[in-house]
Amino acid sequence: MHSEYSYDLIVVGGGSGGLACSKEAAEQGLTVALLDFVKPTPLGCSWGLGGTCVNVGCIPKKLMHQASLLGESIHDASHYGWEINENCSHSWEKMKDNVQNHIGSINFGYRVQLRDRKVKYLNAYGTLVDPHTIKAVDRRGKETLLTAKNFVISSGCRPRYPDIPGAKEHCVTSDDLFSLEKCPGKTLVIGASYVALECAGFLAGLGLDVTVMVRSILLRGFDQDMAERVGKYMKDIGIKFIRPAVPLSVEAITMNDGKKVLNVNYTMLDNGNKAQDKFDTVLLAIGRDPCTVNIGLDNAGVVVEKNGYIKTVNEQTNVPSIYGIGDILYDKPELTPVAIHAGRLLAKRLSGVSTQQCDYDSIPTTIFTPLEYSCCGLSEEVAIEKLGDDVEVYHAQFMPLEWTIPHRDENSCYLKLICNKRDQERVIGIHILGPNSGEVMQGFATAMKCGATKAHFDDTVGIHPTNAEWFTTLRITRRSGQDVKVTGC
Repeated sequence: MHSEYSYDLIVVGGGSGGLACSKEAAEQGLTVALLDFVKPTPLGCSWGLGGTCVNVGCIPKKLMHQASLLGESIHDASHYGWEINENCSHSWEKMKDNVQNHIGSINFGYRVQLRDRKVKYLNAYGTLVDPHTIKAVDRRGKETLLTAKNFVISSGCRPRYPDIPGAKEHCVTSDDLFSLEKCPGKTLVIGASYVALECAGFLAGLGLDVTVMVRSILLRGFDQDMAERVGKYMKDIGIKFIRPAVPLSVEAITMNDGKKVLNVNYTMLDNGNKAQDKFDTVLLAIGRDPCTVNIGLDNAGVVVEKNGYIKTVNEQTNVPSIYGIGDILYDKPELTPVAIHAGRLLAKRLSGVSTQQCDYDSIPTTIFTPLEYSCCGLSEEVAIEKLGDDVEVYHAQFMPLEWTIPHRDENSCYLKLICNKRDQERVIGIHILGPNSGEVMQGFATAMKCGATKAHFDDTVGIHPTNAEWFTTLRITRRSGQDVKVTGC
């Protein structure tokens, strides 16, 4: 420990990145403190240690997605000979309680891990005073000044609210959804982000009436061919879309039967027509903003972009003693595993045991919509923008064997490899829309990291019958114009 400071390292933010960084730093012999404080949502929701992913993101989202998939499986089961009770129903309350109990166990586990690694955990709000000092304020308002040789800011993002009447008073966000006491009922999801489409998807899968209001494109920043396929599948399973449209106001009203509902006024952007509809729940998912305001970055001299994100070089800000990881970084993937990986590597560098930097290129990810979409590398649009006619796209529609007996739509699942013709058909983008796409993509992402070419995929013997094997049999290029439907073996 450096005698002039309270700690070698203070981490601000107890999400996945902050936890990973603090635990790794402590294991490498640094004295570490971790500050974490969750400001309640406008509706009063709060949570424990672990950040967005564990409490109001990846974990509850995937579990509720699984609940939705189980509903599909019940429908399919009858075609496979299972006698299914026609009175089968779903309990939101039971699902919510079990999901929250699991989250609680993870929260407790993190507390134990920090204690075991001798990381000082402070449930307090941190505000930088200068490049080496932070003011910690706990729930009772008690202030403590702490000093550190280095700081890591890992404060994450929170949902954005539109500037319309009734947004904060009557709407929920993903910060509220997973702990709602009652089933959301008829739901309007405003937004076209992956959060919007994932939540709309599992709510519809639970049997709810779901509508999605989209301002312009689906899944901004993702391959738009794939995004529109995601949207089409969601429409095909009964999710309604209002597009292009923006909300004007949300007001709570009481119907003649005494039921309270939300009346949503909105404008159609293509013709300017105004309309309204009534819903039980309105879920806002129009984007997220970094939590970099009011944490004293200006006091310490850290430059923050107008949108609140922080530019860094190898996670270091313009102030040598202050670093950043996770969702607050400018132009970096806002993904839990990225924050964890970057946090661990940074901790090792700060402790002097490694010089390895985080590689932010070709990061795989999956969107857990009803039909999962997974990708790694470049979208088709970006690839063409960079390489023009040197881009070769191999693609195919496929039908999972499991779908044949219940006679599901044979035109929904799709995959493609984006290759650089100029470089031995090096694979620069992988995309798949189909069941369990995340499980499929992980191994292929490793192959891509190793510099795989189309020839490597061709030389790989597929595992039959799986969805992943179609990547090893791709023969049709987009430029050929041939039918992409595949049949048989």
